[in-house]
Amino acid sequence: MIAEIQNAGANTYVLLQLANRRFALTSGIVSELAPPVRLHTFPHTSPLVSGVIVRRGHIVPVYDVASILLGRSSSVHRFYLIARRDFPDGPESSAIPVSGECELTTAEMQEVSDDSRPYISGRLLIDGESIEVLNFDALVAKDVPPDKGPRRTEAQS
Repeated sequence: MIAEIQNAGANTYVLLQLANRRFALTSGIVSELAPPVRLHTFPHTSPLVSGVIVRRGHIVPVYDVASILLGRSSSVHRFYLIARRDFPDGPESSAIPVSGECELTTAEMQEVSDDSRPYISGRLLIDGESIEVLNFDALVAKDVPPDKGPRRTEAQS
């Protein structure tokens, strides 16, 4: 998947699964889908950080974005999606736990403007399904309010 992402062009997205909902990230920031590894937890006050993983010799923070996108933490995850965050001192890798496999797709994004959810940058219409495109930097920012949208139940496996 890494080679496919690196060769992807404009309008290419990685679709990811959180519980029973799908979301998308622009492919340009995604580096890999990592298998589940040990999550190291420690006392901290960073919102959304559930711990860190060690990937390719680097410490990667793991963000539980399900609490924002689904209104609750996701108890079921199978992989870590590793994506790049941009900081003034340069990019750094971050991870989010995902419930299922991811896929690469090409589609036209419809931009949306929603001041209450700055972490949604647009929507993709794929096979009749509307999939929200995430602004990863805004999503894992410090003060993001939980999604007040419709709730869907999480399938337990």
